[in-house]
Amino acid sequence: MYLRVVSQALQPEEISKRLGAEPDESTSIGSRKHPQSPPRSHATWIRRVGAAEGCARPEDLEPVVIGWGSDFADALGRLADSGEAAVSLEIVQEIRDLDDPQQKGIFLGADLVAWMGTARASLDIDQYIYHECGDESDSVVP
Repeated sequence: MYLRVVSQALQPEEISKRLGAEPDESTSIGSRKHPQSPPRSHATWIRRVGAAEGCARPEDLEPVVIGWGSDFADALGRLADSGEAAVSLEIVQEIRDLDDPQQKGIFLGADLVAWMGTARASLDIDQYIYHECGDESDSVVP
């Protein structure tokens, strides 16, 4: 899970100044992913939500986001309302065992939804399902 701020008008330093917080990762307008890549038309400012044990469900990470506080959420909301940036909470879910109910589903608590509302943050969920298909020779009917 991570918080992403995207702007076509503000560089990461200005976003940090407005939010009163530093990113864990950022890219600048005009920077390039590779030397041959076109210059980026937007800046990104990212704050990661991590768990001590490394792998956690979204609801396990909610206290981290809420712990960033209402002042931070307010600053994000002001930035989003200015029209100079878009704010989103990104959830990345990897499903490696289709039979494990702990790997499926996403629950968002009321406190996190309220925090996101204050921050004017959209929700983006990326799900990756890793599933091995059976061997083709096993599926051949004689």
